[in-house]
Amino acid sequence: MSRALYWGKLRADSTIRTMSTTATELDPRARAARDWASAQLRGDIADFAPASADASFRRYFRVTGHTGGSWIVMDAPPERENVVPFIAVAQLLHEAGLHAPRVLAEDRERGYLLLTDLGRQTFLQVLDEGNADRLMQDAITALLRWQQASRPGVLPPYDADLLQRELDLFPDWYVARHLRRALTPAQREALSAVNRRLIASALAQPRVYVHRDYMPRNLMVSAPNPGILDFQDAVEGPISYDLVSLLRDAFRSWPAARVETWMRSYWMQARQAGLPVDADFDAFRRACDWMGLQRHLKVIGIFARIHYRDGKPHYLADVPRFIGYVRQIAERYAELAALLWLFDELDLQAGQ
Repeated sequence: MSRALYWGKLRADSTIRTMSTTATELDPRARAARDWASAQLRGDIADFAPASADASFRRYFRVTGHTGGSWIVMDAPPERENVVPFIAVAQLLHEAGLHAPRVLAEDRERGYLLLTDLGRQTFLQVLDEGNADRLMQDAITALLRWQQASRPGVLPPYDADLLQRELDLFPDWYVARHLRRALTPAQREALSAVNRRLIASALAQPRVYVHRDYMPRNLMVSAPNPGILDFQDAVEGPISYDLVSLLRDAFRSWPAARVETWMRSYWMQARQAGLPVDADFDAFRRACDWMGLQRHLKVIGIFARIHYRDGKPHYLADVPRFIGYVRQIAERYAELAALLWLFDELDLQAGQ
């Protein structure tokens, strides 16, 4: 998962509240962002309020004009964040014919962007039993188009070093910092052996554009559907990564049979589109499972880091979902038995 998570929505437990447009009630950077946006919009600001909570140092404000128009202002402190990847990947998404925010104005030195507003409802907010198949198909169609637009060497590689750094988040932040446990030599070797298998599996997959956080909280209900957000950490990497992000979500779980139906639907459409997925569905599903496992371990670590480093504790409440994902996959493959043993040793259960 990327460091920035979501705009255009608010977590139910978020402490963010709508800000008054009174400049004195805004912090200095927010006031500066408001003044900058006002200059870009020639004073057409009737309201300026937070648009989301964020897991990085970025934040977003929604600007409403006197005539009813709305825009999003990204505030990315330049000493902490870099707006250049966002601008570049947005352009790639547009070139692929996808619906992403357009950059209307930019101040790279101060870290401000003025963006089109893709709406207020995420897929996660509206997904239910009745509309899930339709919305998932829209997301799969967009994903296939994104992957078909891939060109080698355009995005940074999702290489072995990056995969390992992500995997290290689990022992460093969740085990050591959150659980306050030191892995024994046997436990550390078990985890290392599993990590080597996961990295080898990821590197063996065909490489395409990877959004890296392609999930319902980053997809907006819009026309055309979906609107795509939080793409600034995109890389060139394993073809299964974004599909797993979509189907095994951080904040909503689906029955295994339904996930497999959607996975098979993607696989059939990908083959028809000429994308380099494995010709055998079982082999493709295995690649998805192992890629998902790498992501799940990473996210557990990230959620702990967000809590202890950044003072945002509510993400930890979603860790049990990922523990459940890890255990389900580890139970399915004999080669991953060591990871199941390690989770038993650490008493990590899906329901805790």
